[in-house]
Amino acid sequence: MSVSVRVPTILRGYTSDAAEVSAEGGTLSEVLADLEANHPGIRARILDDSGRIRRFVNVYVGDEDVRFAQGLETATPSGSQVSIIPAVAGGC
Repeated sequence: MSVSVRVPTILRGYTSDAAEVSAEGGTLSEVLADLEANHPGIRARILDDSGRIRRFVNVYVGDEDVRFAQGLETATPSGSQVSIIPAVAGGC
């Protein structure tokens, strides 16, 4: 199943500056594995050493935050959009 993955600016160095790439997989875990196979190094920026989504990275399948769904086992139907959104902090 092919999905589109929206890549934040900070990770576009792994995707040859592409803002959106295609990936295959029926679950988020499979999509991230395919993303890593085609864009080496990107998965380590999304997942921590224990294989969980990093604390300051938000991942959505469609409009659903995967942390409130099935996490890495969230279904990624063909044609869906996966968005990777790093948290932004700062201010006064």
